[in-house]
Amino acid sequence: KMSVPDYMQCAEDHQTLLVVVQPIGIVPEESFFRIYKRISAVNQVNVRDSQRVLYIRYRHHYPPENNEWGDFQTHRKVVGLITITDCSSAKDWPQTFEKFHLQKEMYGSTLYDSRLFVFGLQGEIAEQPRTDVAFYPSYDECETVEKRIEDFIESLFIVLESKRLDRATDKSGDKIPLLCVPFEKKDFVGLDTDSRHYKKRCQGRMRKHVGDLCLQAGMLQDSLVHYHMAVELLRSVNDFLWLGAALEGLCSASVIYHYPGGTGGKVGSRRTQGGSLSAEAGNRHRPGKDGISFLSCALTSNGINADTSAEIGRAKNCLSPEDIIDKYKEAISYYSKYKNAGVIELEACVKAVRVLAIQKRSMEASELLQNAVYINLRQLSEEEKIQRYSILSELYERIGFHRKSAFFKRIAAMQCAAPSIPEPGWRACYKLLLETLPGYSLSLDPKDFSTGTHRGWAAVQMRLLHELVYASRRMGNPALCVRHLSFLLQTMLDFLSDQEKKDVTQSLESYTAKCPGTMEFITLPDGLKLPPVPFTKLPIVRSVKLLNLPTSLRPHKIKSLLGQNVSTKSPFIYSPIIAHSRGEERSKKIDFQWVQGDVCEVQLMVYNPMPFELRVENMGLLTTGVEFESLPAALSLPAESGLYPVTLVGVPQTTGQITVNGYHTSVFGVFSDCLLDNLPGVKTNGCTVEVIPALPRLQISTSLPR
Repeated sequence: KMSVPDYMQCAEDHQTLLVVVQPIGIVPEESFFRIYKRISAVNQVNVRDSQRVLYIRYRHHYPPENNEWGDFQTHRKVVGLITITDCSSAKDWPQTFEKFHLQKEMYGSTLYDSRLFVFGLQGEIAEQPRTDVAFYPSYDECETVEKRIEDFIESLFIVLESKRLDRATDKSGDKIPLLCVPFEKKDFVGLDTDSRHYKKRCQGRMRKHVGDLCLQAGMLQDSLVHYHMAVELLRSVNDFLWLGAALEGLCSASVIYHYPGGTGGKVGSRRTQGGSLSAEAGNRHRPGKDGISFLSCALTSNGINADTSAEIGRAKNCLSPEDIIDKYKEAISYYSKYKNAGVIELEACVKAVRVLAIQKRSMEASELLQNAVYINLRQLSEEEKIQRYSILSELYERIGFHRKSAFFKRIAAMQCAAPSIPEPGWRACYKLLLETLPGYSLSLDPKDFSTGTHRGWAAVQMRLLHELVYASRRMGNPALCVRHLSFLLQTMLDFLSDQEKKDVTQSLESYTAKCPGTMEFITLPDGLKLPPVPFTKLPIVRSVKLLNLPTSLRPHKIKSLLGQNVSTKSPFIYSPIIAHSRGEERSKKIDFQWVQGDVCEVQLMVYNPMPFELRVENMGLLTTGVEFESLPAALSLPAESGLYPVTLVGVPQTTGQITVNGYHTSVFGVFSDCLLDNLPGVKTNGCTVEVIPALPRLQISTSLPR
């Protein structure tokens, strides 16, 4: 059974040659991946003296059991091995070379060629010219790596081409061997190898195999012809597993023809590098070695070819975009008959979904994905489950199913912290949970929830926020717990039951005892900034009114001693019909003054939406324009209090214009600065008042009763 699915597979991978790059001995991870990156950049090579292009797929890890399926689909076969090693002294060299041979044996039966890159060895050994070994003094001095890889790929091509020609020429009289997948071998013991049925099966499978080799060798037209013949032969003998593979080959070749930009998601990833292959060259006719004319893969999207007969031939064999999907579905239905072909079936579903995404056929894609979810593979490790759900999420995102995508990403997040993992990855869990927020119409900015109707399912959003709190706690970050719980309380208050309100506030108080909530931004390791969450609903403020000073303290304007009339008459007539915007209402001047050094009052009408008594500590005014000493109040509001007057006081220390911008509170251990501009329904008589210099005060005492 093939055990490890490759969720990143796409249809165009069928034309690639698989090369594994691995370290031997102890190689620093950073150095290995630096070289691996350079090697894997050489993923497209033009074949010398031809118009064909070879595509290479590199992997630094590949399970040997998957390699056993290489006859079934040749792109699964490891044909090249590149090993990287550190070797600083000549005496270590024999052992290093021995390890290289052992590594080759792992994939031995399928390898076309292999290379060993040795870093650090200099001297006599390094100077001997060898084809399979390259010596470099260090990881920084290795300019020829890319050239070596190109030569290596050419040698792979020579072997591929000889295999293709060998298998493609019909040697009459020779018995065609029966190609098998690993689990079939025991079923074919003792079969009559001379029956027509058996011979047709051998012919059909070999045709399909030759189609694979043609596709890898850059001969799209020939591969289509072989796949069509294979489909007919295999259908006639009900060889369903291989019929599925022939149909999938037909789909892959047709996808490569219709979508030259690739279906893997990285737009343009399949274009030729450096533009060395022009569109005309890509479409030119080329006489092949054995006298037959081959066509290279048409690289122009419109596929207009000078040789129209060849083009017509290709178009006839090539499936239409609609047929591609029908044939994929047929192939998947054949695969599903074999429980050992679960991985093949799953990967075919993923490839078909990527094509449907390009065709913008989202509903069909979602049906196929739903099928992929239920394909039963062996017991997966937690890491494989995370990968599986993450890729399902990515595919749903690609077809525009954002909520479904978020659903699977959330499952992947939960899987990161599964109880069976010895060291749960809470950081990875938290990071994945954050990525699910847009799918559930959630952001972490309370301003997005301050106006208008609520978007998304509140019950799911609350569950997600609770999970963020829990992950933050397990990461050992109480400040994050406080921030997420504050956000939950502020934005979801209308959806919390009475019991939930009590539970959330108790949790919040237990966290703020260790780490009070602040108005600072919290920066996460990946640079994301979480904005502060002021509690504008605890309590809810309905109106703000600046009060005049008590009668005895009010300043009075005195008429000038010269008797001049101070008020200047305006020619404009007052009209009450002026629409004041909220901003104008805020900034409108008040017709009384406050006095420097005197206690001034602002009255707020507030109510408590909680089903229990709300203690607000340290409630005071936020002002600008004048130095102002706020005298904070502590208040206790009864449960669901209804409107309740609260007077906040302070003393202006200097003169000028003072504006009351809002108020600050401390509730459940969270400090909040609540600005009136962010409070939608607040009524006010204006927020700006003039503070005049301190006045002398006349005080009369008398023996008469007051």
